[in-house]
Amino acid sequence: MAGMRFGLAMVTALLLSGSVAVAEQAGKPCAGDIKKLCAGIAPGDGRIKACIKSHLSELSPACEDRVLTVAVAGKVCAADVASLCAGVVRGTGGVRSCVKAHLAEVKDPCKDAMSRAASGRKLLGRGDL
Repeated sequence: MAGMRFGLAMVTALLLSGSVAVAEQAGKPCAGDIKKLCAGIAPGDGRIKACIKSHLSELSPACEDRVLTVAVAGKVCAADVASLCAGVVRGTGGVRSCVKAHLAEVKDPCKDAMSRAASGRKLLGRGDL
């Protein structure tokens, strides 16, 4: 009976720990990308942001979704969206696809905003979203 309780407690603990990990990943869609693409890079002094910025085209779909949302919705990227995606109908996903297709042409302030979003940093200040 005690062994059964212990086994049940262990299974419950494992399930809960897995749920916490899944919940953390859901709240931070770029955590896996940072771990994979920026392994060995010490946080601080903008190093993670710079790493993500250099790997924008290699992001997972969930992380890419986050950075494209920032690009399409943010003021910092508005000029890039207007110049690169003029004539694309909003609300159909076309703008997001357009930004993705022109990622190499997006200006640095927009790329910086996307990399900050990917690294989970708050976007503050006049020049940020």
